[in-house]
Amino acid sequence: MARMLPSFFRRSIPPLVGVDLSASSVKVVELGTGAKTAMKLERYAIEPVERGAIVDGTIEKPEAVADALSKALRRAKSKGREVAMALPSSAVITKKIMLPAGLREEDYEFQVESEASQYIPFPIDEVNIDFQIIGPSANSEEEVDVLLAASRKEKVEDCVAVAEMAGVKPVVIDVEPYAIRASVDYVTSFLPNNGQGQIIAVAMVGQSSTYLTIVLNGQTIFEREQSFGGNQLTQDIMRLYGLGPEEAESKKRAAELPDGYEEELLRPFIAQGATDIGRALQFFFTSTPYTRVDQIFLAGGSSVVPGLPDAVAERTQVPTELFSPFQGMEIAGNLRERQLRSDAPALLVATGLAMRRFDP
Repeated sequence: MARMLPSFFRRSIPPLVGVDLSASSVKVVELGTGAKTAMKLERYAIEPVERGAIVDGTIEKPEAVADALSKALRRAKSKGREVAMALPSSAVITKKIMLPAGLREEDYEFQVESEASQYIPFPIDEVNIDFQIIGPSANSEEEVDVLLAASRKEKVEDCVAVAEMAGVKPVVIDVEPYAIRASVDYVTSFLPNNGQGQIIAVAMVGQSSTYLTIVLNGQTIFEREQSFGGNQLTQDIMRLYGLGPEEAESKKRAAELPDGYEEELLRPFIAQGATDIGRALQFFFTSTPYTRVDQIFLAGGSSVVPGLPDAVAERTQVPTELFSPFQGMEIAGNLRERQLRSDAPALLVATGLAMRRFDP
């Protein structure tokens, strides 16, 4: 039988550092309790990771990733030794199932393992399984909805190995979409009427893809991944100006490219991003009963490309803005506000993981 791993949805004990491992960087966020607010951003850091160290969510060079994590923790001046990490959605199988209500914990474990074999295309002894009871089922008073999550053991072990090489202990292994949702739900609570009745779309624009999630009243009603990301612009810069990948990425972020860059590369890239996000919304409208979106938030490291929010708003005719997971939080006095505004859209996953510190 597979070992039950109480980590995908495990409650955490403070202090806790949220760690997001992506293809371009390692991001760490640590939250505390504010003097006047529920949460306070204590510290954060973003550290570039060696190119090719993480490919399509798979850790190919653990030592390089661990080195970047160590540097990020030092840069953030974090003393936290326990971390929350996340697996990409491609590495985790999730399924909502119904089970009888009122069972003991060990009985639920047995039932979940029995059900899991129907949905997992791997031998059951090669996976880690976890579950969370969502609540009473809408279809039956005698059953509860249970969210099952399973991942190949080596995916979890890769995360654990990176953390341990960096000198920290992983106490939570979550799933990226759920970490994103934690950040989104928190920010949505500041909208009028706590966001109730508002259809919110969040587009995470990463290095190689854009992940769109749409939520309504605390429930995810649509998810889609598009093959649009910041690496496309980097590749165009490399090709046109004869630069290496690191130099192209650096000059792109520092806006140190020739005069023709905006017209030749940046504007077409922005137009493509707006078109792809618009197409994803059209697919949402045609494949669900919904006919509107009330707000678009752009997030992810490549969302801060100048002009992208305006282009998306014009293309979709939906109010669009960059997303900050720190709305309503106190901010530590040593953090630079201007830099934080630039970095915040890339910190959704790390912040959502850091929020596990406050799980009831």
